[in-house]
Amino acid sequence: MTKHFNALTEGEQERLSILLEELGEAQQCIGKILRHGYESYNPVVDTGMTNRRELERELGDIYAAIQMLIDKRDVNEIGIKWRMGEKQKSIKQWLHHQTSPAIDYSDMYMGHKF
Repeated sequence: MTKHFNALTEGEQERLSILLEELGEAQQCIGKILRHGYESYNPVVDTGMTNRRELERELGDIYAAIQMLIDKRDVNEIGIKWRMGEKQKSIKQWLHHQTSPAIDYSDMYMGHKF
């Protein structure tokens, strides 16, 4: 196992690169949705998918990349879900158009060490 100056193994670097790439692709989809809407599609490239379906695909790729990090113990799934619950609580004060409550995961993970 070769170590880089950042002390990451080649495998760790690869997994982070995959996540970074997938996040960038999701950002592109979001930009298209903001400009053209969910039900629009690329008229030049006929994939048969709307922007909504493209976003779902990219989000699935992000989930897969995150799962790789979890499986290799680069990150802790419990820590991720705990933070998700914390974010759901803290962001409420800044939301203007979200009416339904989100699932609160943070209490499920109280007492766990990360």
